[in-house]
Amino acid sequence: MRGRRVALVILVLCAVPSVAAWFAYFVWQPESRANYGELIEPHRLPDPEMQGLDGKPLRLTQLRGKWIVLQIDSGACTEACRKKLLYMRQLRLAQGKDADRIERVWLLADPAAPDAALIREFEGTRIVRAAGSPVLAEFPAARNPADHIYLIDPLGNLMLRFPANPDPQRMLKDLARLLKASRVG
Repeated sequence: MRGRRVALVILVLCAVPSVAAWFAYFVWQPESRANYGELIEPHRLPDPEMQGLDGKPLRLTQLRGKWIVLQIDSGACTEACRKKLLYMRQLRLAQGKDADRIERVWLLADPAAPDAALIREFEGTRIVRAAGSPVLAEFPAARNPADHIYLIDPLGNLMLRFPANPDPQRMLKDLARLLKASRVG
């Protein structure tokens, strides 16, 4: 009788961690997460030839090996557009020695040309005419892809979307964490 009780106690002690893990995974799921941006099921973007503002052809695959911070917007840049361009610039600059691992891309969703002063202000941002390009349909968004800033990994996979009106500090933490963990790009 005593041996059965000991065996039962050992069985219960061994089962408790498994039951607790099952309970924690399926019943009690914490709401907090490490990332600020919304993870997107990674998928490779189509690679049609688009044109830069300078008229030279550009493909996103030419930027492979670098993290790409990307926005989609009109050439007639509104205040929200300018804010996203500013965040993208500051996000890259804040990475310090890792800034060279990041490229900034602005996909123009319409034929409107951006203001020359705006182009000078955000020098270094690759501005690409993408109106009518199949690549624009690949960016998921609840309403409008132009509301978000996207992140493409060095292998060319769309993987992260920051919310509309993002918090730059939290964006910075996400990107710094990715750059630290990444062996590619």
